[in-house]
Amino acid sequence: MDIDEISSNLETPYYLYSENLIKENINSYMKHATKHTLFCYSVKANSNLSILKLIASMGMGFDVVSKGELYRVMKAGADSKKIVYSGVGKRKDEIKFALECGILCFNVESEGELHAINEQASLMECVANVSIRVNPDVAVETHPYISTGLKENKFGIPYKDALEIYLKASQLKSLNITGVDFHIGSQITTIEPYLDSLKSIKSLIAELEKKGISISHIDVGGGLGIKYQDENIINKDFFISTIVSELKDLNIMILFEPGRSIVGDCGILVSRVQYVKESDEKSFLILDASMSELIRPPLYNAHHNITAVHRTDAVKKNYDVVGPVCESADFLGKNRLMNVNVSDLVIIEDVGAYGFVLSSNYNTRPKPAEYIISNGNINEIRSADTLDQILANEL
Repeated sequence: MDIDEISSNLETPYYLYSENLIKENINSYMKHATKHTLFCYSVKANSNLSILKLIASMGMGFDVVSKGELYRVMKAGADSKKIVYSGVGKRKDEIKFALECGILCFNVESEGELHAINEQASLMECVANVSIRVNPDVAVETHPYISTGLKENKFGIPYKDALEIYLKASQLKSLNITGVDFHIGSQITTIEPYLDSLKSIKSLIAELEKKGISISHIDVGGGLGIKYQDENIINKDFFISTIVSELKDLNIMILFEPGRSIVGDCGILVSRVQYVKESDEKSFLILDASMSELIRPPLYNAHHNITAVHRTDAVKKNYDVVGPVCESADFLGKNRLMNVNVSDLVIIEDVGAYGFVLSSNYNTRPKPAEYIISNGNINEIRSADTLDQILANEL
């Protein structure tokens, strides 16, 4: 579709998603759905209600990390029996709400959390399904801020302590041990870290069996990467079939938690050049989009392709592509060779994951609208903030 034509009726910046691309990515997982597999979309990647409703309608479950995310997916029509609840800091009110919803399982990240869930389930005279998140201490080639499987990370139970924690959990009367969980990071581009983790997890399951603790599922987490620049990414079919093959001797359910690989490459951020600022030392393209709309570049030094909508007669130059936020870290790309003029439109690519969900109102900037292309139509799925909305809760 013609971005220039679309933008003539919309205020920039704005997020634009493709329903068809999201469906393609969902189908690439769901075609492998069997009685031994469950795919739970990681809500933190993109939590727009319309996108969640689309994902639920295609049979996926959900991985949530807060009461708010759980509330969202229930509003979007999720099947509560396909919801797993992760996260290191679950409050008692969050545990209570999850039990009331009847979720599939808690992914437990500490001994203290085990006791908190047991206490709340006991008060409600019910039994909570739990899976313990085990930290396999496997290194992955990704940014340290999105690596989650090392012993220095805050997530999960250290592998050496896992057996002891399972034994303690088995003594708590309001808990039902159903699984073992691991999640080693995000934007992973090789299969080897998953296979290394599974070796450790299978050894743990064998030890648990000796102690009379049976495991009915393994949650292998998510983290599958997408192509932002020139990465060699893992084919989804190969990824799923390899994991399933590795676990075929256990006859248990396998849970996957894809997030970025469902929505990441399905969204763009459309922005307009406000000013071109040139000097002998450095030249800048100043957009109306900023780190408020896409914080991944300053936060992770992440690369997103930035593309001009139309070719122009401007001379190609190296620019730092920046926004209007009052921070030196406010950049969307550095040293980008582009030929654009003031008022030209540019596209920041692959913002479907960790784009809007990490946006902010810093500098009292309204969050932009979100749109989705559906059946050839542009549908608004979240309106832009107004200034009054930003101020509404302040006294």
